Parts: sequence; structure tokens; C-alpha cells
Amino acid sequence: MANALNDIVPLRTKLWFGFGASGEAATNWIFNALTFFYYQQILGLSGTLAGIAVTIGIFSDAFTDPLMGSISDRFRSRFGRRHPFMFAAPVPLAATIYLIFHPPEAFLDSQASLFVWFMAFTVLMRTFTTLFAVPHLAMGAELSDDYIQRSKVMSYNNLFTFYGGFLMHCFVWFVVFDQFFAEQGGQLHQPAYEPIVWFCCVLVVVTILGCAWFTRDRIPTLKPPPADGVGFSAGRLLLDMWDAVRNRHYLFLLLGLFFLSVMIGTHETLAIYMATFYWELTPRQIGWLIANNVIGFHLGFALTSAAHRRFDKRWTIVATAAGLSVFWSLAVTLRLFDLAPANTTWELVAFIVGIGCFSAACGSILNISVMSALADISDEHELRTGRRQEGIFYSARTFFAKTTNGIGHVVAGVALDHYILLESHARPGEVAPDVLFRLGIVDGPFAMVWGLIAACLYAGYRIDRRYHADVRRQLEARRRSDAAREP
Repeated sequence: MANALNDIVPLRTKLWFGFGASGEAATNWIFNALTFFYYQQILGLSGTLAGIAVTIGIFSDAFTDPLMGSISDRFRSRFGRRHPFMFAAPVPLAATIYLIFHPPEAFLDSQASLFVWFMAFTVLMRTFTTLFAVPHLAMGAELSDDYIQRSKVMSYNNLFTFYGGFLMHCFVWFVVFDQFFAEQGGQLHQPAYEPIVWFCCVLVVVTILGCAWFTRDRIPTLKPPPADGVGFSAGRLLLDMWDAVRNRHYLFLLLGLFFLSVMIGTHETLAIYMATFYWELTPRQIGWLIANNVIGFHLGFALTSAAHRRFDKRWTIVATAAGLSVFWSLAVTLRLFDLAPANTTWELVAFIVGIGCFSAACGSILNISVMSALADISDEHELRTGRRQEGIFYSARTFFAKTTNGIGHVVAGVALDHYILLESHARPGEVAPDVLFRLGIVDGPFAMVWGLIAACLYAGYRIDRRYHADVRRQLEARRRSDAAREP
């Protein structure tokens, strides 16, 4: 009992740790919700080229994410192994966000030039996101060794992830598109994006720097770098990655994350198209769609630890992945069968929000559960190899989080150009019915299938509370033995 009490993370630390996630969330929100639409509908870049640009960004993530994980695992400084990178990330990250939305005039007349600009700054934005996100999550895993306390820590991360997206959503849809630029066309008016970009950049800098500054007091209590005396090297990175993927539990989480990312990315990329053209909602109505996340994310925050006590993490992950898949596609699927309220009505908004509460709650619980499970896998890895390497394991989480919008952009771009056939500069109410039907197929049944595959793969993860307790006992016995042998 004493050990459990000593392992409780202070509320102040959990709040500031979560606070940093708001900056990462704001970055992901503006990129997922607006960037593709901005380039395809307003700047006129083809959907396929936009998708290819993001695909190249994904390949850069495949290198930079595990690289950052390995570097931060083995980094030594008076400020610890995580915080130096967290302090370095926010200003260059904000700069790349700004530049993505401000290609030079000379680049606008050429598809090739616009593609190169979008690709280059997408890669840079992802790199600077990694500079913060990987050490940040790895630090969160180090704050506690307790099976349930870890879930509580990650609950705060998940809750503030919601708050970052919530602030962006409300500012964009209620203030900018509805109040400032409604008469000019809202999301279809290019100057409307200027205040949005500035708001996002300020939010990123303030939240990430706040997180790094106000958690620095935990540096002495965090886990030290591996005691094998080996510094970072390319060969060491490859060996660390090989050791990680040999872990059966980790491999099943990776496979599940991959297929889940196809579903989430497709939904998030097409969300603004669905709201604008498929449902024909006004900016204010689109703003109110956030209500489902307000309810769902707070339910996830309140219920996840209880679910882990009652059902364990494995079955919680499987059930919520399936629930997220079904409920996120349900409103669109029902419309395909003409079972949804009429477009542009508030009844339709209530219909979407009501169903969306279930998908948001499932998504919230799923995200917390997976991040908590990765910390448990780190314990198992330490028992097997003698090394604490949360950075390597959490680099996969950041990689697949960014793959979420990456693969979704690819799917959406190719679908818009070659299947849905929605042209640039389209207008709500003027899109052909067959185009809207194909849009619904992609966002509904097609996206749902990938999530259900992920739910099946997640069942391969087998670390439960009893297994983890045994791992912790063996680790503590090893540490006591090592301490006894020291002179």
C-alpha cells in the first residue's frame, strides 16, 4: 500500500503534463481539419498531389519518430533526457504552421511548385511535432509505475488533447467563419484563414512551453538513461527498434494502430467536406458538432480507469475500437438509406451529435487505454532487456497519430480526384447527388471496415493487470539485488 501511495502523481503535475498536449492537438487539428481543404478547394492543388505530399511526410515520420525516441532515451543533460527537446520544439513548430498557409505568390501558379511547398513544410511541421510529442509522452510514462495510475496520467493527456482541439474548433467555426467572414463564404474565403493560423501558433507556443517549464521539477524523479553506457548511434537505433518490434504485445498494438489510422484519417480529412457539402450545414451548425466531443471526452476521462479495473486494458481496447468504428460511420450510413433528418436543419445537428457522443466516448477511452498499455509494455521490455526505453515505444504512437491524417489525406485525395469527383471551388447545394453518394460511401462503410479490422488485431495484446503485477515484482526484485551487490 505504501508503494502505491508513493506512486500517486501530484495533480499539479498531471495538469501541466496534459497542458502540453493541447499544443500538439492544435497542430493536428488545423492540419487535419483545414489544410487539405485549403490546398484543394482554395489554392486549387489536386487532391492526388496533396495526398502524395502528405505521403512523403509519412516516410519522414518513419525515420524521425524512432530517431527522436532513441535520442531522448539515451540523452544526458542537467535538464534530463526529455525536457531539452520539449523546450526546443514550440517556436519552430509554430513557424512551420504559419508557412504552410502562406506559400509565396510565385508558387501559386504552378501545381508542381505548390506541391513542393506543401510537401516541404509538411515534413518540417511533422519533424518539429515529433521533437515535442515523443519526449512528452515518454515523460508521461515515467511519472508512475502503477498499472491504474498510468491510466489516470494519460487521461489528463487525453482530456487536454480534447481541449486543444475544442479551442481551435470553437474559434474557427463560431468566431472566424460564422462572425467575421460568414458573408464572404466562411471556410471558402481565403483571408478567413489568417486569424486562425495566428491563433493556432500562439496556442502551440504557450501550451508546450508551459508544459515543459512547469514539469521541470519532476526531472530528478524521472527514469535515467539506460545504464549500458552506450550512447546514441544509427546502429543502436536499429537494434532498439528491432528489440521493440520483437515484443508480441507491441506488435499487435502497432498493427491495430495502423488500421485504425486509416479509418480516423479518412474521417478527419473528409469532415469539412461532409459538413459543407454532404450535410450542407452553416458554420454555426458545424461549430455545434463539437458538442459530441465535449460529452464523449469527459466520459472517457471519468470512465477509463474504472473500465481498466473491471475489464482490463485488453478488452477495453477491443470494445472501444469496435464502438468507435461503428458509431463514427453510423450517421452517414443511415443517410445513405435515407434515414437521417433533412440537410441544414437543427434536427440533423442533434442527430449527428447524439450518435457522435458514443463514438467520441469510445475514441477517448481507446486513446487513453493504448497510451497506458504502451507504458506497461515498457516495463516488460525493461525486464527482458534491462533498458528503460519509453521513447522508442511512444515514437510509434506519434508516428501513427501523424499517419492518421497522412493516410487519410492520401485516401481522400485519390478518392476526391478519381472516385468522388468533387471539383475545386465547389459550392454547397450545387454538388451532384451521385457525387454526394460516393462521398458518403467513402466516409461511411468504407472507413468503418478499417476500424473493425483494428479491433480484431487489438485482441492480440495480452498484458493484463495480473501479468503486469508479476513484471513489476520481478523488476523490483532485480533492483534490490543490484543494490545489494553495490559496494
